[in-house]
Amino acid sequence: MKKFMDKDFLLESEVAKVLYHNYASKVPVFDYHCHLVPSEIANDYEFKNIAEMWLYHDHYKWRAMRSFGIDEKYITGDASDYEKFYEFAKMMPYLIGNPLYHWSHLELKRFFNIEETLSEKTAKIIWDKCNAVIEENVLSAKKLIKMANVEYIGTTDDPIDSLEYHKQISLDKEFNCLVKPSFRPEKAMKILNEGFKEYISKLSEVCDMKITSYNDLKAALEKRLDYFCEIGCTITDHSLERIKFFEVTEEEVNFIFCKGLNGESLTEEEGIKYSTSLLIDLGKMYSKRQMVMQLHIGALRNNNSRMFEKVGADAGFDSIDDGEIAYSLSRILNELDKNEELPKTILYCLNPKDNEVIGTMIGNFQDGKTRGKIQFGSGWWFNDQKDGMERQMMALSQLGLISQFVGMVTDSRSFLSYTRHEYFRRILCNYIGNLVETGQYPYDEEILGEIIESICYKNSKNYFLSK
Repeated sequence: MKKFMDKDFLLESEVAKVLYHNYASKVPVFDYHCHLVPSEIANDYEFKNIAEMWLYHDHYKWRAMRSFGIDEKYITGDASDYEKFYEFAKMMPYLIGNPLYHWSHLELKRFFNIEETLSEKTAKIIWDKCNAVIEENVLSAKKLIKMANVEYIGTTDDPIDSLEYHKQISLDKEFNCLVKPSFRPEKAMKILNEGFKEYISKLSEVCDMKITSYNDLKAALEKRLDYFCEIGCTITDHSLERIKFFEVTEEEVNFIFCKGLNGESLTEEEGIKYSTSLLIDLGKMYSKRQMVMQLHIGALRNNNSRMFEKVGADAGFDSIDDGEIAYSLSRILNELDKNEELPKTILYCLNPKDNEVIGTMIGNFQDGKTRGKIQFGSGWWFNDQKDGMERQMMALSQLGLISQFVGMVTDSRSFLSYTRHEYFRRILCNYIGNLVETGQYPYDEEILGEIIESICYKNSKNYFLSK
């Protein structure tokens, strides 16, 4: 029986151990997609305790706590921080097979040097140890980033954001991590969502221009995109729930936009026509600026209307959708590629049934000029666990080139979640190591080491920072 989470955790072969310890563990973290709050980095926020670090914004933990029968008071309610931590600790031994068990203990080991496993029995001891480390070492936002050897952070930002905190971060010459915005025009695209009209009004104010037509909207978004690029933005992001493609004229899109702007009711088909047309127009803008477009596909959001009314969005009530994606995704990419206006693109799927769809789709639009121009993104959200990552790696390596893969992201709101890169790297090295151990690939440490370092760091750095 192996010891729990020793230095060779998840590494099942000698080759895997060599690849992880000699290569994967040595390179910095390039975290190109996350949901950290830029103001907390800029102001070097100092955390009060481990509960604030761990439980304030983590919907993974909230979902598990609800499933364990823990009252909402101890999740998003008004219980004390220690009470919330204690309830989470009580649940911890029962998380067998859940990635939260691994993530949480990796975070305790790497940031707090704690070897004990968390439980009801050890809750007070670990609470005191963590808080002592936080106080003695002043574990602020920037310090946690430095401890995790993070070289690049891509936040997720709305077009109307001033980006003042990104500017502030860039002025700190002692902070050796690039923190750059990512352009996410979600609210401008979701014309069927409540508040669309009000959002366009805000965008109009920020751009100091009237937005009364679809062309005005495009001009306003392009103006904000140029502003983002001035601050160093090279990445964009889109959340696509269900993908449907309709042929649509510019006149029709303008008509739909004007209806939405006037607060008139729209059909679902009209909403899809609008959002698809805008995505394609934005993709052309991204290509012109040599930016990367990320498409996150397949989330079914805000399923529990009662809890949405109570605690709002992003609180642990989203799940995997099962809609068809292949045909419409192909048509969207093809529209952009017709005149060679398809930017570098990363496709993420939330439903693992779509792994092979994405694995084959990326090969349709590679251009023979840019290595890995179209990427199959890492196991996302409900797939960023061992089985999900392995299935993504298998589909990508069998149907494409895993050697050109841009690797892992935290996709997180937590400053402790950089251990997910370690988790990914161990799983990657084990997957590659097993191919060698079983005679499916020769043991050539030089090329294997190069592939591992590239997937963990070099590919993403080249992909996002080189023109």
